Amino acid sequence: MPADFVVVANRLPVDRVVGPDGAEEWRTSPGGLVAALEPMMRSAHGAWVGWPGQPDTELEPFEINGIDLVPVSLSADEVADYYEGFANDTIWPLYHDVIAPPQYHREWWDAYVRVNRRFAEAAAAVAAPDATVWVHDYQLQLVPQMVRDLRPDVTIGYFHHIPFPAHGLYAQLPWRDQVLTGLLGADVIGFQRAQDATYFLTAVRRRLKYEVKGSNVAVPTADGATRSAVARAFPISIDTAPYLELAARPDIKARAQEIRESLGNPSKILLGVDRLDYTKGIRHRIKAYGELLEDGRLHVEDVTLVQVASPSRERVDAYVHLRDEIELAVGRINGDHDTMGHTAIRYLHQGYPREEMVALYLAADVMLVTALRDGMNLVAKEYVATRADNRGVLVLSEFTGAADELRQAVRVNPHDIAGLKDAIMSAVEMTPAEQSRRMRSLRRRVLENDVTAWSASFLRALSDVRSR
Repeated sequence: MPADFVVVANRLPVDRVVGPDGAEEWRTSPGGLVAALEPMMRSAHGAWVGWPGQPDTELEPFEINGIDLVPVSLSADEVADYYEGFANDTIWPLYHDVIAPPQYHREWWDAYVRVNRRFAEAAAAVAAPDATVWVHDYQLQLVPQMVRDLRPDVTIGYFHHIPFPAHGLYAQLPWRDQVLTGLLGADVIGFQRAQDATYFLTAVRRRLKYEVKGSNVAVPTADGATRSAVARAFPISIDTAPYLELAARPDIKARAQEIRESLGNPSKILLGVDRLDYTKGIRHRIKAYGELLEDGRLHVEDVTLVQVASPSRERVDAYVHLRDEIELAVGRINGDHDTMGHTAIRYLHQGYPREEMVALYLAADVMLVTALRDGMNLVAKEYVATRADNRGVLVLSEFTGAADELRQAVRVNPHDIAGLKDAIMSAVEMTPAEQSRRMRSLRRRVLENDVTAWSASFLRALSDVRSR
């Protein structure tokens, strides 16, 4: 049945799980994007186009919770070339300021074009006349123009969840013009930060020579006229309700106390929560903390760092090396500083359910978000949302999108190890009154600008374009 509202994303919003009896079922993923769009997709008769997460699997469209799911099949070779290759070994490092060197392979690009076309065809086939199609993220940058070619009647939005690089870096991409043209197929192109939108508009002006006025681009059409595309910032956020709810639950509060006791009841717990990724600045954080112990400014009996590093892209070489480096550094620091009753760093290379994460947030006195480059960083917002007592300190890298909004955090340049050490010390030593003043302001910001406000503002911009 044709849908009036179509979301196109790399993954479907469900995971296939096997029950205790061996029966397979689909369960809704816990992501914020799903939470933000689910109510609207139900009311507007929505469809979600995405890959089901397993290669070489042909599935018919199916429905869950009133949303039509349209699976796009990928072969094992396409997962290797389009997803692990072009998306995550070319675009990801290039768009994150070349923290790791991007790889440029023509066969990866060919797979990216082919898979993007398959997504576009699936979206075009399911969209009702004059529907709205909302495409998400760097895996699908060619889809907006491909959908426009197939279905000029629909309104198209695109949201870019990761950073967009400065022109000097972007210009390295051999297929730079094709990607810009793909994105400009959308009526509204959304970014996390105003800076990202500016970099994109600069690339459009310099590469394609299109006229750019403010956030508007005059895009030439086949009939010799132009149409207007808008590129600007729409900072994403979290669904705050489940975090507020969990943080208030007595069993979660009790679990937080249990965590503190299991760590030997240190006076301060520092926490890092990241995917194991070279963009997250985990090595810098561990180095700064290790030096503070070495210098005698912190003591293992008083302070523990808990580092949760959830597994990520474990078949990509750069990630394998990163894990080895981090685990070697953790082992050295623990070997030098641990006592029988206290551990310097509790390192956890595993993912946890949301309940356990909220207990960790409640247990932590200081949250360390030291990413070298990050589109937004929702962990910073999750931590703030759980702090109903207005205690706790957020140490936040200025290279995250969240830094634009969360101005009462202790801001750091994670490349400056001396500065990072001083920031950690000021967080550890901050008075309860100062913590409360900062945290009240941070919480107001996060609770007002939640994920529902984000999706509403983007869709408002799309409907403005449609009415024009």
